[in-house]
Amino acid sequence: MNRLLFYITTFVVVFLSLLPFAWFFNTSLKTPLEITSIPPVLIPSGTLRSYQSAIEEYNLLHYVKNSVIVAGSTTFFTILISIFAGYALARLRLKYKGVIMGSLLLVSMFPQISIAGPVWKILQSLGWLNSYQGLIIPYITLTLPLGIWILASFFRELPGELEDAARIDGCSHFQTLFKIMVPLAAPGVFTAAILVFIYAWNEFFFALLIMTQQKFQTLPVGIALFQGQYTLPWGEIAAASTVATVPLVFLVFIFQKRIVRGLSAGAIKG
Repeated sequence: MNRLLFYITTFVVVFLSLLPFAWFFNTSLKTPLEITSIPPVLIPSGTLRSYQSAIEEYNLLHYVKNSVIVAGSTTFFTILISIFAGYALARLRLKYKGVIMGSLLLVSMFPQISIAGPVWKILQSLGWLNSYQGLIIPYITLTLPLGIWILASFFRELPGELEDAARIDGCSHFQTLFKIMVPLAAPGVFTAAILVFIYAWNEFFFALLIMTQQKFQTLPVGIALFQGQYTLPWGEIAAASTVATVPLVFLVFIFQKRIVRGLSAGAIKG
């Protein structure tokens, strides 16, 4: 009975989670007449007109390129910094480690609207509004707590004998980190990278605030600003949303085991 209830609950949760994606994917394959039809047409004609229009008329690939640049750069620099910070907090003898980790957790809880004004003012003074670095640097700041927490948990669980053996062999802290510790903590690095990439790919608020020029706008903002002459182009919006979502769905499905392992590994030992 308990197992049956578990399967039913799981099915309902998965169904409700995938329903919005399935609906706008279905909508992206409809003609304009099918989209506005009442009652709704459940089986689309399968046309790719909305995808073609999103690419040719609404410059979809330009927004995809901007999102790849911003999300990729954010992920690279966040993980690089998190590796150093996580290793230092987990393995080195530092004072006030608990205070530092607590501060990181506290900072990650700040609502975006509370720091929007200061961030915008700083970027304006630097001349970084409507620039890639103007969005990448705030994203790095916002995702660092997540990356540091995950990697610090991984580094903390690795045996100390490995570091002792590396020092006996003449390795410096830097060599020990990248030759021994990082390869062993690869699941954590991978997990943090995927979560940071997903955040930077989907983030909307700061992208809308900082990127007011179409040249630098990312995919979420570009989709939100799709406009028709008299009505919203629902087919093109659905097609663009599908393009924005499919890469993340594939990432999660392909690497789900690594993600679960990475999120749970820090809780195995205490």
